[in-house]
Amino acid sequence: MNLNDEYYFNVKKKRPEEIFEKVSDYFKGEILSAYANSKTIMRIQEKITITALELLDIKKKEALFLDAGCGAGFASIYLNEIGFQTVALDVIGHFLQYYDISSLNPINSDMCFMPFKPNTFDAIISISALQWVFRDINSKNMRFLLRNLSKSYFHILKPNSRVIFQFYPKNKVLMETIGKIIADNTEFKGNFIIDNPNNHKKRKIFLLLDKQA
Repeated sequence: MNLNDEYYFNVKKKRPEEIFEKVSDYFKGEILSAYANSKTIMRIQEKITITALELLDIKKKEALFLDAGCGAGFASIYLNEIGFQTVALDVIGHFLQYYDISSLNPINSDMCFMPFKPNTFDAIISISALQWVFRDINSKNMRFLLRNLSKSYFHILKPNSRVIFQFYPKNKVLMETIGKIIADNTEFKGNFIIDNPNNHKKRKIFLLLDKQA
């Protein structure tokens, strides 16, 4: 899960996940409402979801998806609209109540601690959430959470299935640390895919992982 040694990035601007200890401390009240009501964010997440689906390359027409850290459910709604069965999961209950997503089987739970049986899902998708789980390479607690997340996802995915994360790591070191922790603690095989790698405003980072039979 390593990139070319010559490629490097480091975002200097502080992001919400660096300022707030928990995602629920940030996404509440007016900020949560503004996010959930933003047509721009909805369009961006739909576009990211389309790219994620292309990378996942799911052949099964009635595949069961988990949208982990779904927020207001933009990715889940799109997946459902194009015919995939979808379970929407988020730790913030108000997100799950913002729109009527009852058909998406919404579950209020932490994406690091999955309440599902083994071999349940054909695919897992997570848009713009992983940076809240792991954002400090020196944090033992974050390393524990990422280890638990990766083991849980491997556990609940069916054989020959995939998980894809789109997320915003602050720099290359942090990104590659995430890849190493997952590789060291699971049998996932995978790699990073970066859209617009040299444009910090348009850069989108994906981590695609395979659970092989």
